[in-house]
Amino acid sequence: MEYIWRDRKRTFLGLPLSFTVYSLTEEKFFIETGFFNKKEEEIRLYRIMDLTLNRSFGQRLFGVGTIHCCTADKSTPEFDIKSIKNSKEIKNMLSDMVEAQREAKNISTREFMDDEEGHEH
Repeated sequence: MEYIWRDRKRTFLGLPLSFTVYSLTEEKFFIETGFFNKKEEEIRLYRIMDLTLNRSFGQRLFGVGTIHCCTADKSTPEFDIKSIKNSKEIKNMLSDMVEAQREAKNISTREFMDDEEGHEH
């Protein structure tokens, strides 16, 4: 599997001292957490509906930010990409990749709204 981007959640002073790893491929986003007990979430990019960048004063001091994602994924309707470096650039890249995946699969936002109301497409 070829990763386009990988980073760890940053902790104190913006250092990557956590057991949360974020990975991005052409079609999927992964969140791996844990040290002894590992958990891996997988979200298909075309299912991401909305991205919001949040940067507190402390995060701005250490050059990190958090991207909040809303999805059409039933098991992971929302998730945060917490305290990552280059957060604005990563948000923009992720947004472009989400759009590219939707175009490649001929999926519109309307189809997700239909799914949430219980209709099939």
